[in-house]
Amino acid sequence: MSTNRIRKWIFPLLVPGIVILALSQVSGVGHGVATQKANIDVHDTASLQNGAKYYMNYCMGCHSLKFSRYNRMAEDMGLNEASGFSADEVAALLKENMIFTKDEDGKQDKVGALMKNAYSTKAATEAFGTSVPDLSLVGRSRGTDWIYSYLKGFYNDPSRPMGVNNTVFKDVGMPNVLWELQGTQELDHSADKGDDSHGDHGAPKLKLTKPGKMSEAEFDKVALDITNFLTYVGEPAQLSRYTIGIMVLLFLLVLWGFAYLLSREYWKDIH
Repeated sequence: MSTNRIRKWIFPLLVPGIVILALSQVSGVGHGVATQKANIDVHDTASLQNGAKYYMNYCMGCHSLKFSRYNRMAEDMGLNEASGFSADEVAALLKENMIFTKDEDGKQDKVGALMKNAYSTKAATEAFGTSVPDLSLVGRSRGTDWIYSYLKGFYNDPSRPMGVNNTVFKDVGMPNVLWELQGTQELDHSADKGDDSHGDHGAPKLKLTKPGKMSEAEFDKVALDITNFLTYVGEPAQLSRYTIGIMVLLFLLVLWGFAYLLSREYWKDIH
């Protein structure tokens, strides 16, 4: 191959590789911090329902999910006719347990509304010093391990305005909204930083100083379910894309078979 032809192909082959590498560094799972492994399953509807319940009750007051709709969420989580729920029953469940906002007329938002909250940017800035981010895409931008570690990583820090800090988000500006479930933690400075027996890659060790309403195992399950829910919200299509992908490949395989037979028929008399 000539030098000119080699140069011709270097650019289109090299640039995509550089772009992919750069994106992986920017949006990598760990973001340069030690994280714990989150073993989630977005096809686990019970986990998604539990995660949605805790998110709506503890997180939605500040963090909206403005790219999602209540009825789409319910459909994907198994609250549908296929599972024995009528449209009216689903609407009643959503309005009673998950829809806490009102529309411009002062009425409760409809089940087809976007999942926004009533917390204004101005109020958030006054309370926390910055606007509160929407978390629709946090599952894609941060990754599952980061979210899971963040939810479990709060510890007491009197130097911070909210009295807490976080092992994966240094100088975090929000309080630990799950403290009553988890309890309160302190940094364990005596822990061996080289111990990786739990697969946490040398994450800072925390010790529970005041128990919450849940045991450690119960709270871990809540953190996993919220992580699972946010991962689903970031890309709802992942529930069906694998099935669609397999169907497309099967279709292409059948199409290839017909194309092959047509080709043989067309060229059989041509030598």
